[in-house]
Amino acid sequence: MNAHMSIAQQSPEADAPRRPDRTKYLYLAVIVAVLAGILVGLVAPGVGESLKPLGEGFVNLIKMMISPIIFCTIVLGIGSVRQAAKVGKVGGLALGYFLVMSTVALAIGLVVGNILHPGSGLDLSGGEAPDTSESEGTVDFLLGIIPTTLFSALTNSQVLQTLLVALLVGFAIQAMGATGQPILRAVGYLQKLVFRILAMIMWVAPIGAFGAIAAVVGETGWKALAGLLQIMLGFYLTCLIFVFVVLGLLLKLVTGLNIFAVLRYLGREFLLILSTSSSESALPRLIAKMEHVGVSRPVVGITVPTGYSFNLDGTAIYLTMASIFIADALNKPLAVGEQIGLLLFMIIASKGAAGVTGAGLATLAGGLQSHRPDLVEGVGLIVGIDRFMSEARALTNFAGNAVATFLVGHWAGELDKDRAHRVLHGEDPFDETTMLDEDPEPPTDREPVVAAQRTAADRPASEPI
Repeated sequence: MNAHMSIAQQSPEADAPRRPDRTKYLYLAVIVAVLAGILVGLVAPGVGESLKPLGEGFVNLIKMMISPIIFCTIVLGIGSVRQAAKVGKVGGLALGYFLVMSTVALAIGLVVGNILHPGSGLDLSGGEAPDTSESEGTVDFLLGIIPTTLFSALTNSQVLQTLLVALLVGFAIQAMGATGQPILRAVGYLQKLVFRILAMIMWVAPIGAFGAIAAVVGETGWKALAGLLQIMLGFYLTCLIFVFVVLGLLLKLVTGLNIFAVLRYLGREFLLILSTSSSESALPRLIAKMEHVGVSRPVVGITVPTGYSFNLDGTAIYLTMASIFIADALNKPLAVGEQIGLLLFMIIASKGAAGVTGAGLATLAGGLQSHRPDLVEGVGLIVGIDRFMSEARALTNFAGNAVATFLVGHWAGELDKDRAHRVLHGEDPFDETTMLDEDPEPPTDREPVVAAQRTAADRPASEPI
């Protein structure tokens, strides 16, 4: 997954010098590895199939990180909700909208995945589809969510048990008030460690992608390439429909603004995201432009940073479509009940997909592990094409957060529509000289916005949001 780094994970030291972004070399290496894997799979199918352990090894490394990532992100996510709720009406409107819209995006991904069935015909299972008619009963399932001890869920890789423990810990810390802030801050440091380890693991992604693609192409030939191309094009089309139809219609009905005018106004930011594959790179500019277009500073300072952690529409679509693709490719389709359960899990777990590169893969693997562990091996298929879908995810996430800011501003009575129409029609253009991309330090008059971007893990208990 691309580096949708959440505001929750940013360092509080705003004046620290920016490190050069070396992930572009990783992305380039993945692309080269995918092309090499395709070549090996087509020229020497036997050799390609023998490379399958490389992909399996990388998937095992990702599986190793599932439980700690889910635990940290859910605990900190609950803390972030508590902090956002302090702002009252605006925070409540933003969080309510994010929850509904991310659920809609997840559902759209499932619907499109079921219509396209992009993995059908690959049949990479090597056997018959499993018989799911004798699945465990509801009582056994619910009892199985309860871990033996508070920490056994983290050590036994039981995803739903980890989720339960994370929710209990998060709400317990929340109930402790100021006393729980040091614990929350400690979890924040633990999360940084976990994501640093995950970032190290992602540097072997080219090897995993090479082995996975070589194996699947060696086994199925051109059918694999057709299936991978189908899910990529289907994902692009779904993102376009979501932005121009769902978000565009909602924006028009609520505020009267035109989605095309909004996207044109944010054109430079979209180009910046395309060049970096990360919506985070355009965060400071989105804050400045949303204020300029007529949304009040308090609404922007609350909605935009919170949306970067909780409103990842493109990532939500990706998670559900990728799950359907993997199930079909392995000839182990998900039943309707399993899809609904997966949707409910992703509603919560997708809030933790805003981390560093690889967090989305870990969230995807976690969802499959919780419902159909036999599908986790298919995550290796996604590694090879993840890079090609990262830009669409980032652009969709960014567009979703921009529209959310307009909507929340309107509902809170903090949107100047007259000014918005003037700005979007070019009558009051944004002054680019006031927003320098290379300036790591925000202007002094934007300090409240910066404070709003930090979560409870970085903010002292006595500091207001």
